This record gives sequence, C-alpha cells and structure tokens, in this order.
Amino acid sequence: MDENEKRLQDKFSQLKDYLDEGDKKRFRKTYLDMHFYDQSTFYLTLNKPERMTLYSILEPDEMGDMFDTIEDDNPKIPELLKEMDLSYASKMLNDMYDDNAADVLEHLDKVDVDRFLGQMPRNDANNLRGLLHYDTETAGGIMTTDYVEFHEEETAAEAIRALKKFAKTAETIYYIYILDHHDDLVGVMSLRDLILLEDDDTLSEKMNSDIITVNVDAEQAEVAQVFRDYEFLAVPVVDHSNKLVGIVTVDDVIEVIDDEAQQDYSGLAGVSMDETNNDGPFKAASKRLPWLITLLLLSMITATLINHYENLLAEASILAVFISTITGTAGNAGTQSLAVAVRRLAVEEINRHEFLKLLFKELITGFVTGLVTGVAVLLLVGIWKHNFVLGMVIGMAMCAAITVANLAGSFIPMLMSSFGFDPAVASGPFISTLSDLTSVLIYFSIAGVFMQYFIKV
Repeated sequence: MDENEKRLQDKFSQLKDYLDEGDKKRFRKTYLDMHFYDQSTFYLTLNKPERMTLYSILEPDEMGDMFDTIEDDNPKIPELLKEMDLSYASKMLNDMYDDNAADVLEHLDKVDVDRFLGQMPRNDANNLRGLLHYDTETAGGIMTTDYVEFHEEETAAEAIRALKKFAKTAETIYYIYILDHHDDLVGVMSLRDLILLEDDDTLSEKMNSDIITVNVDAEQAEVAQVFRDYEFLAVPVVDHSNKLVGIVTVDDVIEVIDDEAQQDYSGLAGVSMDETNNDGPFKAASKRLPWLITLLLLSMITATLINHYENLLAEASILAVFISTITGTAGNAGTQSLAVAVRRLAVEEINRHEFLKLLFKELITGFVTGLVTGVAVLLLVGIWKHNFVLGMVIGMAMCAAITVANLAGSFIPMLMSSFGFDPAVASGPFISTLSDLTSVLIYFSIAGVFMQYFIKV
C-alpha cells in the first residue's frame, strides 16, 4: 500500500467514526475538504443506512459535485438514485454538469427518467432531454451544454464581468465562444487572451476566427482524434447550420479513448469487456460462449481438412508432429498484423491508395518474417530428424503460412473498416482460427508434393 492509499484509508476510517458518532459538523468539514473523486470512492464503500445518513448531512449540490466523478456505467447507480428522496435526487442531477447527468439518466428506464426530469425546472429538464436524444457514441452524446458564450460586439470588460457569473455553472471557462448577431459561431478565445485585452477592446477584434469544430453527429472516435491532433482542452460542437449546441471537454474524451481501447481489446481477445464483478458465473459464461461456439465451428472445418489428409498422415506420421508448430506460429503472426492494422485504423483514415500500399507492405513483411522463420525451422528440423528434405517442407510451409496469415491479419480489418464495420470485430481468436485453416491446407499441400523424399523417415 503506497502513502496515498494509506492516507485515504485513514481518512475513510475517520469519516466512518464521525458517521457512527453522529458528528455531522466534523464529518462535513473532513468530507468536503477531500477531492471529489475521493469523496465518491468513500461514498461507494458505504452501506445503505450509512448512505441515508450521508444524504441528511450533504446538500444536493454537494452530492452533485461528487456524483459527477462516478462512472456513469456503475451498476449501482439506479439503486443509489432510487433510494434517495425524489426531490433530493432531482436537485442533485440538476446541479451536475449536463453531460454527466444525461449519462446517468441513460442507464435508467424511461419511467424513472420522467420522474426525475418532472421535478426539475422546465428549461433544465429540456436541456437534458435534448442531450438524451443524441446517439451515445457521437459528439452530441458526449457534449455538455455548460459553456460560456458572448456576442462579438461585447467588450473585454463586459465579458470578464459576465464571466464571473458564468464560472460557477460552466464546466470549463478555459475557452469562450463568440457568436454573431445571427447566433452563428464566428470565433473562439482562450481565457488567457481575454484577460490580456484592454477593457474597451471588442471581442471581434481579437478573437480567433479559424475555429476547429466537430459536427454534432460526428463519431466519438473522430472527436478524440481532434483532441489528439490539436491538444485542446475543449472543442465546440455545432449543428448542420453552424449553430453552437455544446462543447466536448477533455475529461470526456479521456473516457472515450479508454472505451475505444477496451473495445479494441475486447475484439482482439474475443471477449466482452463489460463483464463486471457482479456478474455470476452463468452470466459471465453467456457473454463468452457466442464467440467460443463460433470459433469451435470454424475449427471443425480445420479438423475436417486434417481428416481429408488422413491417408497422407498414415503414410508419413511425422507430419503430425509439426501441425501445431506451423498453425501456432502462423496464428501469432496473424494476430500481430491484426493488432497493427486495428491501431492504424483507429488513428487515421485510409484511402484506396493507402489500402493497397499497406497490404503490399504487410505482404512483404509477412514474407520476410516467414522466410527467416522458415530457414530457422528448416535447420532445426533437419538437424533434429537428420532429414533436411523434411526440414525444407516444414520451412516452406511455415514461410507460406506466415505470409498468408500476416496478409489476412491486415486485410480483413481494413476491409471491414471500408464497409463501415468495427475492425476490432476481426478478433485475435478469429484470425488465429482462420490461420489454422489456411496453414493446414498449405502444409499438407506442400507435404504431398515432396512426400516421396521423406516417407521413409
């Protein structure tokens, strides 16, 4: 346990003592002095009676600050909201940042959503309903409407005075967004640039008109790429008429990048990453079985193919020794190629010319790695079995199998991406199983040609 963990454990123990003793004053002081994330961590360790006591100590806006840091997909959230008083929970949600509140509400059923929104002021409820309307994996689904906007004719002094009022409710004030008289977005300015202006300077004189925006329907992965490229803290979101409808902040993009990485890993591993500690063994098994059954059926084709070469194996049983070596190595090569292709597709757009160029590169890469591996296995098998013809067969099969697997590992995800499918669906287990099939076919085809030279081995 590091020093920070020990400090938190001591603090949590102290807070529990205050709760047990009913010392609300010292509890509030200690609890509210902690970072919001630490507050939420402590909150999630409490049992229901302790949480009910907490609700009587904290105001809804204080709970909202803490609730902003809880992962919206936490399975306990519906239970936590329902145990609160309806009015208390609605005020808490209303005090949260709009995007976080909308993310929480997305995990509730429609009846509960209507109950909570029905307790909020109409404008606030309509804002949240508007956010709930967007697809969760688009810019609209991850944006917030808590931002700062001014009109271009306002002066720096007027903007700074107004900014003091907005600062409490806006999710970020690092950027201010500037509109014209048609309410179109025409400029952006950093807080630093604003405070360096003379009081009577108008915003239109000093604003940056070269605005980087994302469309409200843009995929969240595209939004994340904008943050990677420009290193922004926030990006404005516009509709198809160039009207500012929200902003995406860097904390939401970090979650997007994390989600994208988990999805890619899920695909590469052929398993669902949304499995939680609360899932029982049967539920966990139900999430894993579909891929396993699919891959089992595919592997049966490989078994059928091996059975087709039964006579060849009967005449040269030594061939059976190297089946797993060739299929395993080819599968590993295919998975390597797949990982590189999925990563490349995640960070850049690939046109037809680049598609062919990358395929050619992977073909050459596969051939080089296959050739080196094939020569190595030729020497090893030749020395081991005292038969370099057999070694040559195994080496040729290895070279060809790795080349094909490498090509498939890059071609399949790129092809799927070009058709609009998630390339990570071409999972590692799928590529490995497909490589088994092609490797067996290549191996026995080559062995059949040269069998007469090593049949006595």
